[in-house]
Amino acid sequence: MFRDWYDRRIAPPARRIVAAASMRLRAGQAFLQDRERVRAAVRRMVPTARIVGGVLLFLVVAVVLFAALFDWNLLRGPIGRWASAKYDRQIALTGDLDVKLLSWTPTVVVRGLKVGGPDWARERDTADVDEVRASVRLAPLLIGRVEMPLLSITRPRVVMISDRQGRKSWRLDADRPDDGRGAKLPPIERLIIRDGALTFEEQRRGLSLTATVNAQETAGGTAGFVLDGRGAVRGSPMTVRIEGGPFVNIRRDRPYAFQADVRGAGSALTARGRITRPFDLGRFDAVTTLEGRDLSDLYLLTGVTLPNTPPYRLSGGLNRDGRVWTFKDFDGRVGASDLSGQVRIESGGRLRVDAELASRRLDIDDLAAVLGARVRTDPSGRNTEAPIVVGGKLLPDAKLQTDRLRTMDGSLTYRAAAVKANHLDVRKVDLGAVLKDGVLKLDPISFDFNRGSLNGTARIDATRAIPRNTVDLRLAGYPLESIVPARNGSVPVSGLALGRARLEGPGASIHEFAAASNGSMSLIVPNGRMRAAFAELLGVNASAGLLKLLSGDQSVSTIRCAVADFDVRGGKAQARTFVIDTDVVLAQGKGSIDLGAETLNLRIEGESKKPRLLRLWAPIKVSGPLTAPRIGVDAGEVVSQGGLAGLLGTLVAPVTALFAFVDPGLAEDADCGRLMAGAR
Repeated sequence: MFRDWYDRRIAPPARRIVAAASMRLRAGQAFLQDRERVRAAVRRMVPTARIVGGVLLFLVVAVVLFAALFDWNLLRGPIGRWASAKYDRQIALTGDLDVKLLSWTPTVVVRGLKVGGPDWARERDTADVDEVRASVRLAPLLIGRVEMPLLSITRPRVVMISDRQGRKSWRLDADRPDDGRGAKLPPIERLIIRDGALTFEEQRRGLSLTATVNAQETAGGTAGFVLDGRGAVRGSPMTVRIEGGPFVNIRRDRPYAFQADVRGAGSALTARGRITRPFDLGRFDAVTTLEGRDLSDLYLLTGVTLPNTPPYRLSGGLNRDGRVWTFKDFDGRVGASDLSGQVRIESGGRLRVDAELASRRLDIDDLAAVLGARVRTDPSGRNTEAPIVVGGKLLPDAKLQTDRLRTMDGSLTYRAAAVKANHLDVRKVDLGAVLKDGVLKLDPISFDFNRGSLNGTARIDATRAIPRNTVDLRLAGYPLESIVPARNGSVPVSGLALGRARLEGPGASIHEFAAASNGSMSLIVPNGRMRAAFAELLGVNASAGLLKLLSGDQSVSTIRCAVADFDVRGGKAQARTFVIDTDVVLAQGKGSIDLGAETLNLRIEGESKKPRLLRLWAPIKVSGPLTAPRIGVDAGEVVSQGGLAGLLGTLVAPVTALFAFVDPGLAEDADCGRLMAGAR
């Protein structure tokens, strides 16, 4: 009984306690065995660790001794040969090379550094520097970041040459395309330049510059950094001055302020700005003013092709973000017109320029200057901006700079919301252009008049020395009274004109193009009114016409239609159809217009539709320059008619002499529909 109670109550717990104790005992034994094995392993590793530690210590001591005792001048030759082979130009270290590695800011001092020019410019070294002293912080360097507490350059002589092919002597990696992003230097806390000299030559634009460069640690009442240069661009004097604060305690997150002044080729550029992240020269902002006698002159300073203009002054924000330059939110004047907008320039590879321009109020003479008309400013000095069109040519003869167009691509939009009063009565202007691979497409060309408009397109292929041009212009609803002005308060002719000019041919100016063009020109007046006196004189009707003029008659005749259609070959426009049909006279003409000489030689013969007593059988001649045509009667025809009258008077009777001047009025109406449909 006791046994059963023991087996049920005491034995199971006792067995569990004993089992647990046994397990702990075995675990303790295993732990002791493991510790013993660890101790044994440690005892075995001590000699190995001592050996490794000794080796490492030896290496450290060896490196320290090497750094402290090594003559770094032994590496000048190998470094020079390696660099010369890599960059395909002569590079040499002619002075001492001193390296101090045992510092938290390792320092390198190079004396006598010479960098030769590339094969095509070997006559002058690209760089010749007396001494370069540079230090870097060791801790950031170990994680791949370069920070320079000091960069000191003594007596650097730098020569930068850009040849006519666009090669740049200062680019060591000439095989890699220029991405246009600008130099990006590591952060430099102190930059010192002593007695620096810079020579720059841009052969394509004929620009040369020699400048001194200095950067001192403390401003001392003056700028810390100064680049002061003198030179010439296409024979015109040029000056450059760039100033900034001292390069001391420069931080990457603190903008660096500068100011610049560049003058030459009749242009001036001034800027006050800041490099947003110091030593990243590819990023800056500046308030910039441009002024000069002609925007096209800025090509000589900037390499950007701009149109010919009158004197200008523009101010706005100039921003650079890597390869993209933006002259934004600018405003100012060009001639007597206001101009505002934005110009975006993308460098690196092929230059691209995109411009969005607008004028609130345009002076049409300023636009004439852009299109190539010769202008001058007011000689009285009262208005030094508004241009005056000069020269005897009606068509502008300034040559297009085709070589400049081939260097860039781009686009342009221009809108003038209003136009100052002008003899053409232009009220609005809208122009668009796209330049791609030397081909300039103008679309739209749009001029809105008080009534009517001129719209069209043009294409200029500037891929060759003499560009090839195509023009298609349409005139719609232009009032004749704007062409023939009122006299003594009376409008001699009124109506709406329709026209079209389709021409193609070579030429570097509008005048050259017109003088060599082929195609067609037409002008149509579907209906209108003409002062009756002039309508009668169109048929040289002496009786009715002269009487109406002398009496001040203001009555009008209806113009049923007028059609002038010319075939153009080699700049000579020959009349195919020339008809003016009124309710009293049918006039027909022939002749030509010489677009090169800008002269007229037209002959108009009129037939009366009604009987007239005194009618001179003589054509009207229109001749002379387009700018001042002469209108008269062919005197020879009048003399012949008078001779016939004298003969009749001798043979028959005095009264019969009048028969030569009598017009029975047998002319019929012209087929206006057919004539207008046939005009091209």
